[in-house]
Amino acid sequence: QVRLVESGGGLVHVGESLRLSCATTGSGFRLNYMSWYRQTPGKRQRELVARLTDGGTSSYPDSEKGRFTISGDVNKNTIYLDINSLRPEDTAVYYCQGELTFPGNSYYEGSYDYWGHGTQVTVSS
Repeated sequence: QVRLVESGGGLVHVGESLRLSCATTGSGFRLNYMSWYRQTPGKRQRELVARLTDGGTSSYPDSEKGRFTISGDVNKNTIYLDINSLRPEDTAVYYCQGELTFPGNSYYEGSYDYWGHGTQVTVSS
């Protein structure tokens, strides 16, 4: 069974930094990319924070450039998100997402999105 597990969330103060981690476990899969999303209080949709491909290319929405850095190795099934200069508006549940394929498995053709359960980040002023 494939699982994505986030860690590293918690209570931090304004201006501090934080590193989140995500590991994908299981077998028989290959990751095309892994991403970080967040869902802030009162919002129904998760918003993309950063993405890292299996080729090592990182990308960020324009609104998130600068304070967020995604790193890790998708081919080793682990990514990180460094957040600097935390602000109260960064308070959210941060989710790890991966696009997976199952090479050689005729029952699972195509690609599939998997999500972690999320890790809470609370920024206190």
